[in-house]
Amino acid sequence: MEPSIFLGKSGIEYFMFEEDFMEANMRCIPMAVRFKLDAVRIKLKLAAWAKFSSDEKLALALYACESKADQALYAHYLSQLIEKYTGQAAAELPAEKILDAWHQGPEVPIRMAAKAREFGWEISVGAWNGLSNLQRFSLLKLTNPSHENKNFPIAMHEFGLV
Repeated sequence: MEPSIFLGKSGIEYFMFEEDFMEANMRCIPMAVRFKLDAVRIKLKLAAWAKFSSDEKLALALYACESKADQALYAHYLSQLIEKYTGQAAAELPAEKILDAWHQGPEVPIRMAAKAREFGWEISVGAWNGLSNLQRFSLLKLTNPSHENKNFPIAMHEFGLV
């Protein structure tokens, strides 16, 4: 299998555990983009993602999405891509799918601590706060009850938490 177009790309925080993210023989949406999808509250299906060109995928990973103005531009660009490739308007990400516990205070989120305990691990507040926003977001995504969680222990090792 070819390495991801995101691997080693300057300006993109991309993790080695993501190299295994495959579904129906398609490479999954990287965490750097999933993070931005939550920020702009747009749902992006894997089937639509697979239709985007490599340049479009890289742009979605690279474009700024911090300020409200950045988010508006990002949402507009993403919406145009979705409509271009699917013929449908972009759908809003359901509120229950939006992950925001990664930034809610300095404490380790309950769901994160519980998943770590399943493996016999404890995460200190200091270690949690030493992670990047994307690392915290990714770990929480990997603890999602609807997720198979096979990459959770791999990410924990990659992020130096165990």
